[in-house]
Amino acid sequence: MVETVAALRTVAHNVRAARTRAGLSLEELGRRAQVSKGALVALEKAQGNPNLATLVRLADTLGISVSALMQGPPEGRVVRVVAAEAVAPLWTGERGSEARLMLTTSGPAPVEVWRWRLEPDEEYPSHPHQAGVVETVSVTSGRMTLTVDGTEHILEAGQTATFDGDASHTYRGSGTQPCDLIMTVHLPPAP
Repeated sequence: MVETVAALRTVAHNVRAARTRAGLSLEELGRRAQVSKGALVALEKAQGNPNLATLVRLADTLGISVSALMQGPPEGRVVRVVAAEAVAPLWTGERGSEARLMLTTSGPAPVEVWRWRLEPDEEYPSHPHQAGVVETVSVTSGRMTLTVDGTEHILEAGQTATFDGDASHTYRGSGTQPCDLIMTVHLPPAP
């Protein structure tokens, strides 16, 4: 969820700008992204509080990254350093799990870099992404179950998995300790 007023204003501006560039009405964007027109109107007025699933659906529909919705204009630096504490979680679970979108690389095929912490037995069912999206999950500590298209895969610390993000997929903390992981979401080149 978007946590600050400034962040909400940035998201509102970026959604409206991307929708306008795509030539979509509020009704059409809502239909394609499966988000109500009322929620979009509120969001574009910086009055909503979209959750991660809504941001993913909007970004996928608009053909941009989630972080493109979250970030202000580039600052012109060659090196950008982002501390985990500087980035609010976009998803928090009831047991303390969280997902933070740390940054997105620029260029024709951007990559999102995420930090996740999954508490034991807590899960996040992800909305399938647009065709061409590839996810990579690297477990740095603990254990997780990655379910892709109904098939479970157990990942231990030190293991990495990759899969096509347009299939249904779920991340779940497994074992008795929290699972920390780095996820990259490789987006297809912009048309």
